[in-house]
Amino acid sequence: MSRPDLSFLLQHEDPDATQDLLPPAPSLAPVYPNLDAWEATEHSADDPLAALIAELRNYQAELEIQNKVLDYSQAVAESASERFEALFSSVPLPLLVIDEHDIVIQANAMAHSAFQSPSQDRLLASFMPFVVPEDADRVAQAFLEARQQGRSEVHEVQFSVSQGHAMQGDLHIACIEIPQRTGPASAQFMCAVVDQGPLLAERQTLQERNTQLHASERRLEAVINTSMDAIICVDSQRRITVFNPTAATLFLCPVQEALGSRLERFLPDAAYALELAPLTTQAVLGEMTGRTASGRDIPVEVGISFERYGEGETTTVFARDLTSRKRAEAQRGELEVQLRESHKMQALGTLAGGIAHDFNNIVGAILGNVELAMADCAQNSPLQESLREIEKAGKRARDLVRQILTFSRNQPPQRRAVHAGEVLRDTERLLRVSLPPAIELQTHVHAQLPALLADPTQVEQALFNLATNAMHAIGEVRGMVRMEVELQDPDPRLRERLGLANSPYIVYTVQDNGPGMTPQTLQRIFEPFFTTKPVGQGTGLGLAVVHGVMRTHGGAVDVHSQPGLGSRFALYFPVTEGVELPPVVTEPPRTSVVATPPAAGAMLADCHVMYVDDDEALVFLVKRLLKRRGYRVTGFSDPHEATQALHAAPQEYHLLVTDYNMPGYCGVDLVRAALQIRPDLPVALASGYITAEIEQQALSAGAQALIHKPNDVEELCATVDRLLHGASAEPPAC
Repeated sequence: MSRPDLSFLLQHEDPDATQDLLPPAPSLAPVYPNLDAWEATEHSADDPLAALIAELRNYQAELEIQNKVLDYSQAVAESASERFEALFSSVPLPLLVIDEHDIVIQANAMAHSAFQSPSQDRLLASFMPFVVPEDADRVAQAFLEARQQGRSEVHEVQFSVSQGHAMQGDLHIACIEIPQRTGPASAQFMCAVVDQGPLLAERQTLQERNTQLHASERRLEAVINTSMDAIICVDSQRRITVFNPTAATLFLCPVQEALGSRLERFLPDAAYALELAPLTTQAVLGEMTGRTASGRDIPVEVGISFERYGEGETTTVFARDLTSRKRAEAQRGELEVQLRESHKMQALGTLAGGIAHDFNNIVGAILGNVELAMADCAQNSPLQESLREIEKAGKRARDLVRQILTFSRNQPPQRRAVHAGEVLRDTERLLRVSLPPAIELQTHVHAQLPALLADPTQVEQALFNLATNAMHAIGEVRGMVRMEVELQDPDPRLRERLGLANSPYIVYTVQDNGPGMTPQTLQRIFEPFFTTKPVGQGTGLGLAVVHGVMRTHGGAVDVHSQPGLGSRFALYFPVTEGVELPPVVTEPPRTSVVATPPAAGAMLADCHVMYVDDDEALVFLVKRLLKRRGYRVTGFSDPHEATQALHAAPQEYHLLVTDYNMPGYCGVDLVRAALQIRPDLPVALASGYITAEIEQQALSAGAQALIHKPNDVEELCATVDRLLHGASAEPPAC
């Protein structure tokens, strides 16, 4: 028998690596104590028995050596098994060894912890039952691939651990071939499960945060794009990086053109504020001037916000357009001025209406006595000329009082449908009588004008005042006054400024080429008694009357004037739908009645008139006028005395004429008291300031006539005759 080669037991490639893991190599000296002698005498002896014994001993020694080798191999295998067990147990992953029949041969503690719920005693005997049905095919295919290729892996596998609890992870499979003594080798699979739950949760959280971030960015973009303010972002080099649509509209610049431009292009005054970035995070710069792409300046309100990031900083500029606010403030200022003027006009109107009563009494007394004096004098008397001058001055005073009343009355005018062109032509005829030779008067009436619902007398008065002011402004130099009437539809800006409705208007225009007016004068032209004319040449009521006429007609007056360029006044009268043009009627000229003493008659002598007025001069005048016409007249300046006299002899009086406004007493109260004493007594109420409310009160109290003061002799006589004798009676000559 040959000697076995045991050199592999004595030689190691890395003795230091296995010194502590393998048992010491077996020594051969005890087994072959006389090995060298035996080798020397192996062929020298021819004894068969000795040879057999020697051979048996050698065989025994060989068996012992093989036993020692087996012991050594077993020790190595046990050491490797211990290392595998230590590694298998300490790996922080669920590890399982599964045979080809899905039987779990071995599983570490992590596998038991992962696949066995503490609340259940489910044994970890098989692996596939833990795989959800949706992933079972993928896992089975992975085992087949591992059998063929030695390893495989499948990702995101759902494992059903218990009711309501699942685990998701990646499955890594390695195939181990186990040889068998008989038959083919069997396969075992080393399975490692990498739990992806925390990673997936973190990934889902990151995805949700990313989604929220994108949603926040979209919301921010929507806020920036829909903001009513201009939003501009600039970088550290003051280059524009964000330019929202409002900024494009405000600065009249497309977004693509604005990007990359410097901030000074649109907000030159805001650039200095960028130096405040190290001091604050935001700043309100207030109102400043912006500049559009075309170079036009616009008022804006600016605020700045500074944001700092790791890669740099961004400055956001917020600009709000103040154009509308400025326009609204200007309009509000205009409305406040108009409101103050309206209050001033109202206060002055109340004052004018209050003093009109006294003016009427004075003017009435003057005109009545002048007419009596003219009747008493001969026609060729030199006093007639003086009396005519007094009458002329009195009529001018009467017209002045009427202008004051036109301005002060709040009652609606007596409107009727008139031809707008005829009103202008009538005014033209009045103006040409006193037109200076150096001034040219031009008129133009547009065709197809609708009917004007207005008081023609007041409209003529307003046009006459405007034209007269234009003539006085031109003076003695050569000039031109143009009057025009047309139908217009005012633009929205003009309607808003003048407070006009959205409808057509009949517009009278009076324009001159005179010296014009300064802005300071324009602010006061409608104030009563304000005039730029020399003393004695103007009352200051002309334009105030125009303002009052337009107010009572629901219209407006617009003025344009500049020094050296003349003035232009426009009167806007609203057009009333459904009003037809009346036929043009030429009124017959009025005949003047000369006051002559009437013939004595018993009928007139029996008529007893009671006249009540707080002005004794007016009472004396009326008594003289009516007595000359044959009436018996009793005058009272105290309404209480008149009431007592009427109560003492109610049948003595046939007519009561009383003033409306008396100190401490109202004429309407006297009317009521008189009708209580004698219900069939005719009563007339006289006043220089009769409003719709006063008229309604007087008529409801029982007054049969209203007499506007100051009146002339003809009007007074006609009213007295009508109340005493009826409309069909022939009045006496007055």
